[in-house]
Amino acid sequence: MPATEADLFALLARLGIATRTVRHRPVFTVEEAQSVRDNLPGGHTKNLFLKDKKGALWLVVAEETAAVDLKTLPARIGAGRLSFANATALKDVLGIAPGSVSPFALINDTAHVVRLVLDARLMRLDPLNFHPLDNSATTAIAANDLLAFLAALGVQPLILDLGSDGTDGRP
Repeated sequence: MPATEADLFALLARLGIATRTVRHRPVFTVEEAQSVRDNLPGGHTKNLFLKDKKGALWLVVAEETAAVDLKTLPARIGAGRLSFANATALKDVLGIAPGSVSPFALINDTAHVVRLVLDARLMRLDPLNFHPLDNSATTAIAANDLLAFLAALGVQPLILDLGSDGTDGRP
């Protein structure tokens, strides 16, 4: 049975990680999320659950305005051609429904089949905001605390600049 939001929060508490959660109507897109975050400072994300041509699963987490080029990304992360994974894979592997994708869902990937890619630009923001296994809430967490959470799960993310040109957007 997949972890619940309560399970996630209990693990974060055991790890000594402080978070702040705001409840809102369910949101499924970046645009919808923008409409409910009046009091949610920090980095906001787009979370892409992808598969490559060999069937490997990837979770790519970028700052919401980042232009993630799915044609050039495979060479940068060592993947085959990427496409979006289906809702069945999302439910079977991460235990969540579409619209709820975030690094927190890796709590349910006990077989460690999902490879995580984090946008380096995003990791410089504070706090970071993610759905806590459900798209009717947003949870803020410090970037270093996100990394501590991932380490506790045994997840080693690949952190790189996800700008379409491979840069971090600065001159």
